[in-house]
Amino acid sequence: MSTAIEFNNVSKLYRLGLVSSGTLSNDLKRWWQMSILGKEDPFLKVGSVNDRSKAADSEYVWALKDIDFKVEQGDVIGIIGKNGAGKSTLLKLLSKVTGPTTGTIRARGRIASLLEVGTGFHGELTGRENIYMNGSILGMSKQEINSKIDEIVAFSGCERYIDTPVKRYSSGMTVRLGFAVAAHLDPEILVVDEVLAVGDAEFQKKAIGKMQDVSSGEGRTVLFVSHNMGSIAQLCKKGVLLSKGQVEYIGGVRECISKYISDGATDEVFMSVNTNNNMYLKRVFVADSQGKPISDVAYDDAPRIRFEIGCNGFVKDATLSFTLFDYHQVPLFTNHHKLEEGKMDVIAEIPKNLLLPGNYFIKPILHVPNVKMLDVCDVFLPLTITDTGSEHTKYVSNKELGFFNMPVVWK
Repeated sequence: MSTAIEFNNVSKLYRLGLVSSGTLSNDLKRWWQMSILGKEDPFLKVGSVNDRSKAADSEYVWALKDIDFKVEQGDVIGIIGKNGAGKSTLLKLLSKVTGPTTGTIRARGRIASLLEVGTGFHGELTGRENIYMNGSILGMSKQEINSKIDEIVAFSGCERYIDTPVKRYSSGMTVRLGFAVAAHLDPEILVVDEVLAVGDAEFQKKAIGKMQDVSSGEGRTVLFVSHNMGSIAQLCKKGVLLSKGQVEYIGGVRECISKYISDGATDEVFMSVNTNNNMYLKRVFVADSQGKPISDVAYDDAPRIRFEIGCNGFVKDATLSFTLFDYHQVPLFTNHHKLEEGKMDVIAEIPKNLLLPGNYFIKPILHVPNVKMLDVCDVFLPLTITDTGSEHTKYVSNKELGFFNMPVVWK
């Protein structure tokens, strides 16, 4: 199988605040060295790591650093990572929206990109005129576009407005038409950023189906960026995990998603200040299978809440309780565990595939029921269930049809 895309030590440096080099003479020198002589930027400096959560220690930042991997023809690659990891920058470099600071990118075949709402569209032109314009940019003849236009319009669902200027389209309509154009005008490489999230659920399902057809049926290459792990798992076979502008992992999509989730380790640990009480909540946190704090739990994994109880003197009938709240902090259920002396480190394990993907909160208390409060967690501890593309989550989401995948006996 031939190589469709090859990134060779690609890096992208940005200067924070200012765009130019500071003076006209320096800008001219940069243009002469890079554009005419083909040499490196004479004002290139060593920049700081791309970490959006920290104040910059340099006026330069590497949005991408030393990206080096290959994509084979027909591969469907999911590119994942946190906000600011460099995902969109990577696609912009591939689509030639901007150029790399160092390194080279080789792509074999025509590239159709959908990076932002309205990418490649002229607002004053109608939807129909934009289809012809985009096809011409991709090197297609008018006859070729004519043979595709009815299929494009039907897929987009914008038949009624196809002869209306796209500046009057809603963002959802623009994405619908943009994706239809990008997917149907015979590109060898299809590049899709997070924009599909703008569309409704029906169109997202339709778009993912089309990308599957394009890759498996027609042997084209797809690069797909999304924060929806369910869509990534459903569509892609391989994954690339970016972190702070660098490639952290390349491999099977399931392993890549697991790595992404485990990298969400957090210090969201509650520690009580009531350490003089007879019994108190020493530490409470969401834990992985090794008992370490994490922030996200995969839908097909069991959420574990770890409670470490401090004890200056055991209290008879001491009970540990916790309440699970939804994202509006409405209580969903409460569970209780009667503590035994000498067993002060306990884990509450919620069955896997029970909580639908979404954000939840936990609030524990330590008490003698209806008698005495021993300690209480005065904050809501976050629990995030992440979609991993399971069969059940293809049909429902927690915001639409509840919070639980309840076991039901059908007869």
